[in-house]
Amino acid sequence: MPNPTAAMLVIGDEILSGRTRDSNMYFLAGELNKLGVDLKEVRVVSDEADAIVAAVTDLSNGYDHVFTSGGIGPTHDDITADCIARAFGVAIDVRADARAILEEHYAKTGAELNEARLRMARIPDGATLIDNPVSRAPGFTLNNVHVMAGVPAVFQAMVATVLATLAGGQPLLSQTLRVDRGEGEIAAILSALAEKYSDLSIGCYPFQINGAFGANVVVRGTEGARLDAAMTELARDLGL
Repeated sequence: MPNPTAAMLVIGDEILSGRTRDSNMYFLAGELNKLGVDLKEVRVVSDEADAIVAAVTDLSNGYDHVFTSGGIGPTHDDITADCIARAFGVAIDVRADARAILEEHYAKTGAELNEARLRMARIPDGATLIDNPVSRAPGFTLNNVHVMAGVPAVFQAMVATVLATLAGGQPLLSQTLRVDRGEGEIAAILSALAEKYSDLSIGCYPFQINGAFGANVVVRGTEGARLDAAMTELARDLGL
């Protein structure tokens, strides 16, 4: 059986403006690889409702799982929860269990659960809460969309909660061979290898060090024996 598929939707003007560098995609990709869920697509959209709704709808229809980051905080531009509700045609309001989590948290910290913070308890109908052990404001899952905060520490904690509930497939394995030649010199060999081992992903990533060109050839797949065979053949064909 093929591995489950996933997409990620990164939401926020701060990402698109270059003000904030996204690290959540890197983390999610690594964790999904370990579980055996194939991350197939990553999109970044602005804090615009129509763009978020369109992306959520498209990705939800195209993949087994969708992971979102960003836009579920207390400020006016945190509109992700409303957009998820709109995408699936359900109502959204402050939910008792989410409110109870925030009330307990702010009672302990001595801070006020004001109207802005209470926005984080607005959950679409039918959603399941995602635990947030870092700052307590929960994320949620609705259908196949997992909605999480953009702050890396919180995102990572929520991902751990979600992935513990998902069935995965075969973890993606990889092997790398450094070749101290330019891409043009090894392209024909790589093409022939990719055709023979069509079940594997073969990537070529060039580099330049002190004026000398080279490339890291990375072979990925789910069967260790196939990777070993491909790498052995590649080294032989390159005369290494």
